[in-house]
Amino acid sequence: MKIKADERTRVYLVGSGIASLASAFYLITDAGINPERITIFEQDPVAGGALDGSGDPEKGYLIRGGRMHEKEYRCYWDLLSHIPSYDDPKVTVYEETMEFNSRFVSHAQARLLKEGKKVDLSSYGIGKKDQFLMMELLFTPESALAGKRIEEWFTLGFFSTNFWMIFTTMFAFQKWSSLAEMRRYMRRFMHLMPGLKYIGGILRTKYNQYHSVVLPLQNWLRDKGVRFELETVVTDIDFDIAPERKTATAIELLRNGKEETILLEQGDFLFFTNGSITDATDAGDLHRAPVLKGVESSGSWKLWKKIAAKEPSFGNPGVFCDHIDLQKWYSFTVTLRDSTFHDYMEEFSGNVDGTGGLVTMTDSNWLMSIVIARQPHFPDQPKEIKIFWGYALYPDRIGNHVKKPMSECSGEEILEELWYHLKITELMEPVMQRGDVINAIPVAMPFIDSLFMPRRPGDRPKVLPKGSANFAFLGQFTEIEDDCVFTVEYSVRSAQEAVYGLFECGKEPIPVFIGAHNPLNMLKAAAAISS
Repeated sequence: MKIKADERTRVYLVGSGIASLASAFYLITDAGINPERITIFEQDPVAGGALDGSGDPEKGYLIRGGRMHEKEYRCYWDLLSHIPSYDDPKVTVYEETMEFNSRFVSHAQARLLKEGKKVDLSSYGIGKKDQFLMMELLFTPESALAGKRIEEWFTLGFFSTNFWMIFTTMFAFQKWSSLAEMRRYMRRFMHLMPGLKYIGGILRTKYNQYHSVVLPLQNWLRDKGVRFELETVVTDIDFDIAPERKTATAIELLRNGKEETILLEQGDFLFFTNGSITDATDAGDLHRAPVLKGVESSGSWKLWKKIAAKEPSFGNPGVFCDHIDLQKWYSFTVTLRDSTFHDYMEEFSGNVDGTGGLVTMTDSNWLMSIVIARQPHFPDQPKEIKIFWGYALYPDRIGNHVKKPMSECSGEEILEELWYHLKITELMEPVMQRGDVINAIPVAMPFIDSLFMPRRPGDRPKVLPKGSANFAFLGQFTEIEDDCVFTVEYSVRSAQEAVYGLFECGKEPIPVFIGAHNPLNMLKAAAAISS
């Protein structure tokens, strides 16, 4: 039964990622809850979760990853159409982003490289049998794919095609990733399939995701009166669990080094972001490799494990966090006091910065990709400072040039490997010698691909488990029908489901857009795949 909020209603949110921030927004605007009675707990010193962006021109900038957007992120754009942008309070984040993308249109002209040269993408290279298997997958019910891996469905040759190389590096799927999740992506983003090789239809924010999305949203919430309790670790949540009704009763937390208990009273609610793709990350630098951590260093995964042990409907976190060797990859952010690299890539690729998207070195043992965002990527980034980001899906393999795993490499060694693959070692050597590489920061992310692990029904809890009286799960590890994880849309949709499901708002979550429901999209995608 939905509840009508009143002056006594209080809401606690665990985690400050986009799911929690969106929930707070909808609690205020649609549920009518007093913002001063909303508290967000965050274990880190900064809000935003996986949507990050930090650093400065002197020590170098850092972005652990980037989020691609598209026009049919209906929940996400609904949220951001109400939030003033970082640069101009008269322009919303949505308006700013659309205007930005009207000027810098994604159309990659050097999507895949081999031996430093562009790969011909006139064909996806998919054989007839795998074309049939792709179509069969689209029409196979998800219930028949429980626990299956992608590599169990397709032929061995499929994983050598241009299509797979584009798909795996664009979305970070692996051969052993969930077949059900791949099916969701193919159905959800069917309208993007013909332009996938050019990253067509993909939208980017003006700046990095922290300054373009998180900070404006956080400022809006703070201005309304929402409390942010940073560097506060929630260590446990207590529940009263009965056959037909489940109630959160207390929050155990560690704040300023002291253990505290918050008892949840009548009219109190709890929203919990279970799991995290960027928790327990570690950053190295130009001369030091990062350290790979695990569950023992992760507040969010330890918390979900505690909670899940209390009730089967609270999910099975071990499926997503107990196989780090299958879930991890490493990224790196490079800050340069020189435009040589960016000038070369613009001339070589034919893309000005901000229009090319991913460039993947297909013959890289690490399967390394880079992205050159539109400069500046940070509001305080001086004109003479340039940055770019990269990542690799196979960090435990020995490099082609640097004879060690990427996971053991410093930022400088990663750059040496990159220059080798691009065939620009001599071009970049003077830049390195002059000390114009301010920093190259590698990051070890143990859980970054955990959301793609093969799963079964019940492994992800529903946003509102059956009988939930005053709590909701949020984020990437909840079960939301038809939508795709590893997208900001999924997190914001979980917020809508939580708020509109618990409170009388007179609203329902915006329906999921499924590209495959349009026959024209299906025909265009089939033509592209068969090319």
